[in-house]
Amino acid sequence: MIRVPMTVGGATRLQEELDRLKKVDRPRVINSIAEARAHGDLKENAEYHAAREEQGFIEGRIAEIEAKLSNAQIIDISKIDNKGKVIFGVTLDLLDVDKDEEKTYQIVGDDEADIKHAKISVNSPIARGLIGKFEGDEVSVDTPGGTVVYEILKVKHI
Repeated sequence: MIRVPMTVGGATRLQEELDRLKKVDRPRVINSIAEARAHGDLKENAEYHAAREEQGFIEGRIAEIEAKLSNAQIIDISKIDNKGKVIFGVTLDLLDVDKDEEKTYQIVGDDEADIKHAKISVNSPIARGLIGKFEGDEVSVDTPGGTVVYEILKVKHI
């Protein structure tokens, strides 16, 4: 079995979604199906078919989240000594040397990546180029938009 790295925050968000699906959404859709059945002829009952479709989506999402959580290797970066090295889960302050622009990113698992919230996948070109480097290093990273030179200003374990 392949273990997939995940931050504590990512695991918590998935667990919250799983709980909501099981405790709120699943019972609501079961009630909708029962109510639609009470209306009679199921062949032409749009409410029934819509509720069954939603039930299929919910059950599929529950199975998907349970699989992700069972394969997850949850890493709590706050419990790892900060030696200034870029590893999974760290938050980085970077300087784009060419643009003289500071950026902050957290390196997270594939399912947690969200560039709008400055979370980049551990498998992204930027993260792959930075992993293993140290504070103060200048790193050339090949990205789809070309080569970018970053200076690692700060590595934070938060």
